[in-house]
Amino acid sequence: MTNRTPLVLDVDGTFLKTDMLLECFWAGLGRDPGATLRTAVTRLGDRAALKAELARIAEIRTDLLPVNGGVMAEVETARAEGREVILASASHETLVKRLAADHGLSERVFASDGATNLKGSAKAAALVAAFGEGGFDYGGNEAADRKIWAHAARALVVGDEASAKLLEGQGRPVTRIDGGWRWGGIVKAFRPHQWVKNLLLFVPLLAGHTFLPWAWLVTLLGALAFSLGASAIYVVNDLLDLEADRLHATKRRRPFASGRVPILIGMAAGLAAGLAALVIAALIGLGIFVVLAGYMALSLAYSLRLKRMRWIDIATLAALYTIRVVAGALASGVGISGYLLVFIYPVFIALGSVKRITELTLATSDARLPGRGYGRPDRGDLLNVAVLGMVGALVAFFGYSFTEQAALLYPTRWLLWVALVPIFWWLYRMIRMGWAGRQDYDPIVFALRDKRGIGILLIALSVMLQAAGIWRAWLG
Repeated sequence: MTNRTPLVLDVDGTFLKTDMLLECFWAGLGRDPGATLRTAVTRLGDRAALKAELARIAEIRTDLLPVNGGVMAEVETARAEGREVILASASHETLVKRLAADHGLSERVFASDGATNLKGSAKAAALVAAFGEGGFDYGGNEAADRKIWAHAARALVVGDEASAKLLEGQGRPVTRIDGGWRWGGIVKAFRPHQWVKNLLLFVPLLAGHTFLPWAWLVTLLGALAFSLGASAIYVVNDLLDLEADRLHATKRRRPFASGRVPILIGMAAGLAAGLAALVIAALIGLGIFVVLAGYMALSLAYSLRLKRMRWIDIATLAALYTIRVVAGALASGVGISGYLLVFIYPVFIALGSVKRITELTLATSDARLPGRGYGRPDRGDLLNVAVLGMVGALVAFFGYSFTEQAALLYPTRWLLWVALVPIFWWLYRMIRMGWAGRQDYDPIVFALRDKRGIGILLIALSVMLQAAGIWRAWLG
């Protein structure tokens, strides 16, 4: 006998590996932060109205949302049997209807409508009214779905092992489907490979020829604080960029964009990392605490708005790198020359431009980059800015060689001019490889994996150490 029992599926965490309410919240923050935050505060006690208003503000693309492969396999089986597959969700009806249409599911859906939040008992009552007691199979993923499973003929349980065991103990037929998340996804979302950028905190120590163990230890703690603070912002950035990442060739595999880590888990992990960063900075000193707080605030502004503004985004990226050098000076107590900051900033103007050049070179169309203000016709202008940054850095380095501080720290001053050659070589090479599309999407991470580039930088460092007489002091 053919099974004609409809298959009814919850959406958030079941059919989808994400939550459409949180998707709308973060998309809304990216598009209209003020309206989104006002809605979240004023409508928090009315979930149905909250979902309706956020769905209106955000207008997310439901066709890009990540689907649970195990659940989709059940959908295909049900379709082959000629059964109706219906979505029943507490998300707003406009989103649920679009999602059903995206995947060719039944036009009949059950969803929240702005007045009723269709969850738990409310959803169970609606489904029993439509199909009768035991007249449907139901797929869900959390304890709230137990009220619906109690009236279903068969239960599909996604990732909720406790509910699956409870239903089996009641003698109900249960199909388990993998769900949940793993800590490895959180670690990847924190982007620990990006922490190497915080080696910039050690630049004042090297520039000032300071090798006291306590200074390096305190700076190491400062680098840890900046690493955790940066990870918190990376999480925020990824949550704001969900749609743009899903349209990107490689970024669509990121933990939140792919649905490997739930948005709510990411929010909790990001908050914990940010608080830990500020606590560590406060233990080091007020100065680095203020600088880290400013860094995180500027990073948040970058994620919310500045990264979408042409040229402002590159200037902000350069400022964020330069702030790390200032933080290193505050952590260690080593003073830094204004020339050092004037050298560092244009270097990162150049590298920020290289980042955008690389993205445009590797883009598959002339359309503007998702979530950015650049298109392929901007490559020439970006190249000009990169070259200007390189020239500005070299001029600043050359000017520093004539200062009293340089004369004190580098007795063999002419070797500083020799060091300009590998510095120029490295910057030129980075720009050329970005233009040719021979980098990945982050020039800093690329530079730390580029053996030839590292060799060039080591040559420059070796020449500078010779100019300072450090090789002579160390090696006799």
